[in-house]
Amino acid sequence: MRRLPLVLLLAVFSLGVQSAHALPLPQKIKSWPAWSNAFAPEIAPSVAGQVDFGAIVALDNCSGSLVRFETSIGTDQAMVLTNGHCLGGGFLPAGTAVSNKPATRSFRLLSRDGKTTLGRLNATRIIYGTMTGTDMALYGLRETFDEIEKKFGTTALTMSSARPKDGRKIAVASGYWKKIYSCSIDRFIFELRESNWTWNDSIRYTQPGCETIGGTSGSPVIDAETREVVGVNNTGNEDGENCTMNNPCEVDANGNTSVHHKASYGQQTFWIYGCLGQGNELQLERPGCKLTK
Repeated sequence: MRRLPLVLLLAVFSLGVQSAHALPLPQKIKSWPAWSNAFAPEIAPSVAGQVDFGAIVALDNCSGSLVRFETSIGTDQAMVLTNGHCLGGGFLPAGTAVSNKPATRSFRLLSRDGKTTLGRLNATRIIYGTMTGTDMALYGLRETFDEIEKKFGTTALTMSSARPKDGRKIAVASGYWKKIYSCSIDRFIFELRESNWTWNDSIRYTQPGCETIGGTSGSPVIDAETREVVGVNNTGNEDGENCTMNNPCEVDANGNTSVHHKASYGQQTFWIYGCLGQGNELQLERPGCKLTK
């Protein structure tokens, strides 16, 4: 899972780079060059002009984005999308979810060029979060969409209600590293397993292009043409191991397991539309809702 581990937080701090404050589970440093080149804002040439840092946010140890539903209105409570494993307080147990839970957290909203922080957005609750089936979390903010647009000139990204398509060009925009990765959807994975967690219909990215690293967890997976959010970046196989932490394995419909060393993955987000009721309120018991209860 691609949130920034403790040893990297300490290393970044020792180098004088702005440090994160949350302390996630320790992991060993994989390689210094893999992340040290990502300090400066970088936009991949193939998506420049289409996807930028507008509506991208940075968490203390992860990335995220300011998002809206297709039917959201300006006076609605704004939302931030990230990973379920970025919620803090330890990973959610497999088979569980949280919803409508009070929360206090702030997010740094980036300028479109990624060079400055426009200000902070403030969460009041966790609308939904899980690490089962998908790896996503939605925070509800104190601010409305209209208030954010008026104050910062930033419009939220729209979460697509449609399942993404194989081969589409995508961008993975990391607010933590201020870096945008560019690639395409390689294929969809029937099941992706990492330690105790299983995700369904996961997105594998083409390589080279989207070699995501620690701190990119929670980055939106953005369709480079429509600029709609179709997924959320969450993990990659770092050591070539089989189904262990930071080494997810792929399982096909027949139960066959395979390992793709250095492959990176995201999880789909459109499922949430099957769980929305009147006024876009989350209703997990709604018929057809596939999110973990």
